[in-house]
Order: sequence, then structure tokens, then C-alpha cells
Amino acid sequence: MKHLILYPAFCLALGMTAPAAYAVDAATVPTIKQTRLGQYLSAEEAAKFVAKDPAATLFLDVRTPAEVAFVGMPTPVDANVPYVVQPEFPSWDAERNTLKLELNPDFVPEVRRRLTAKGLTPDSNVVLICRSGDRSALAANLLSEAGYKHVYSVVDGFEGDLAKDGPNAGRRAVNGWKNAGLAWSYKLDKAKMYKLGQ
Repeated sequence: MKHLILYPAFCLALGMTAPAAYAVDAATVPTIKQTRLGQYLSAEEAAKFVAKDPAATLFLDVRTPAEVAFVGMPTPVDANVPYVVQPEFPSWDAERNTLKLELNPDFVPEVRRRLTAKGLTPDSNVVLICRSGDRSALAANLLSEAGYKHVYSVVDGFEGDLAKDGPNAGRRAVNGWKNAGLAWSYKLDKAKMYKLGQ
């Protein structure tokens, strides 16, 4: 009888630790891509993780809608929920030599809405992907502050890291979803797009 009682607890414990089988070693993650929760996946691991139980995982692309529209999006993504948005009249970021983006004030509520729409809760697994792993880490931290505990950042993102040398120096050709040959498309589903699918 004692074994019958312990068996469900054992199975539950195995289920809670299963994502570790996919996890990127936190010691290898660059500082800018580290999260408070310390839960990371490579693009290839994320594809397998989501495919294993897509109904129990929310997979979000946290890039801007413009990035998704012009660069494409992973096919299995549930929704585009941008961590940052570009204001209508952006100012210049002289330090980074680009247009300034602003934190999306609707990010956490929209993640909650997407979870609820899928029949999930904040205790469910959430996988975040951006261009190269920086914004997904920041987004994971924001969700962590909101009480989420099972948030995974895809460290190499959709486009991957920049090659430092060779013929592809300065191009995003090192790793990432696209470079791994994983499923993606330029064709977008309106229901998956931020604000448009509501």
C-alpha cells in the first residue's frame, strides 16, 4: 500500500524535472542572456520540448510584430507577444545606434490571456524566443517577477548569434532556429499576432 501512495508522487516528481533533460548548461550562457530562473533551451531543444507536449506548453515569440512580419516566425509558436514595442515616433538610441524600443506594458497581461486561452495556468511551461536570446531573457525575468516559475529562454533565438570571423562575420549564422533548419514561415496566422488576433 505504501508503494501505491508513493508511486504518484514519484511520477509527479519525474514530470517536474523532465525539462532538465533539455536544459542548456547555465554556466555556458552569456551574462546578457541569463535569467533569474536559470532555465534555458537551445533552439533545437526548444523544438523538441514543445513537440513533446504542445498542449501543455505555451511557446511565445517575444519579438516585435515588425520583426515577425519581415523575418518570419517559428511555425509551432502559439503567439507573438512582444516584450518591447516600437513607438509610433521612436527616438534615437545613440548608445546602441538604433531606434529606441519601449517595454510593452501589456506583456504580462497578454501572456496570461494567451495561457488562459490555451487552457493553461501560470504554473505551466512557457518557452520564449526572440532574435538571439537577449530579450527572451529579459521577458523571462519579467514573468518571474510576476510569479511564473517554469519559463524557459531560447538562448540562441530565432536568427542566432553573430559570427565573429570567417566569410559570415557580422551575420547571424552561428546557431538559432532558422540556422538549425527548424520549421518556420513568412506566412503569419492573424490569430497568433499581437493585438490582431483578439
